[in-house]
Amino acid sequence: MFNKAGMALFAALFAGVAGPVFAADFVEPPVIEHAPPPAVYEQPVEYGGWYIRGDIDYHWSKFRGADYITYGDPPGTGRFDSGKLESAFSAGAGVGYQINQHFRTDLTADWMSKSEFRGSTSGICLDGDPCTSVDTSSYTALLLLANAYVDIGTWHGITPYVGAGIGGAWVKWDTLHNSTEDGEFSHSGGKGWRFAYAAMAGASYCLTDRVKLDVGYRYSHINGGKMFDFASNVGPGYDKGIDTHEVRGGLRYQFGKSDCAQPEPIAYEPGPIYTK
Repeated sequence: MFNKAGMALFAALFAGVAGPVFAADFVEPPVIEHAPPPAVYEQPVEYGGWYIRGDIDYHWSKFRGADYITYGDPPGTGRFDSGKLESAFSAGAGVGYQINQHFRTDLTADWMSKSEFRGSTSGICLDGDPCTSVDTSSYTALLLLANAYVDIGTWHGITPYVGAGIGGAWVKWDTLHNSTEDGEFSHSGGKGWRFAYAAMAGASYCLTDRVKLDVGYRYSHINGGKMFDFASNVGPGYDKGIDTHEVRGGLRYQFGKSDCAQPEPIAYEPGPIYTK
């Protein structure tokens, strides 16, 4: 009996000592939760500010016709049977303001170099027979425009846009040389200010954080005005206006905040490590 009681006591003591030991072996280690990776945010860019621009172009001019007064017998009016203007170059500059990412305005001045003119007219020569003349001249113009543009959006540094402008042009015609069977005659060229407007489309490309390459097309219309003065019982003459189609290229320099500049990232430091 004593042996049974002793064995029971020994078993109880062993269980009391070994239980905590084995229980300690199965305690789970603490779980360490790492902080998430640092979040990086980009500062929003506020677009806007002044810019300057310089442009060159190659343009084709279309002569829309001309009328003139005749003082023969009987007096009346005449018109050019044909007229053609040669292509030419122009150069310009301007100053503008980028209002926001999608809207800007500028003032531009373009000097249109000499475009040669060749035309013909029909009339009655001194002998009373019909005759045809050959007329040559040229014109230059200073085109001043106030423009507004919509920048549609920017993809890979390229920003397509559309725009329109309104203003005036100072047009100067050179001496008109008139050659007929009766001889050669000259008419002083007309000059003066005229109303003008334009429409354009193109795209710009970021070369640096402030410089953009601007390439596009512009259509401009110059209203009619005096083409030449009176001489040899003919004149004055008035052209019906000039249309030009321009292929343009230039550079824009942005003084304010440009959409070409990359936003500055803001990095947040990781938070503390939490444990359970």
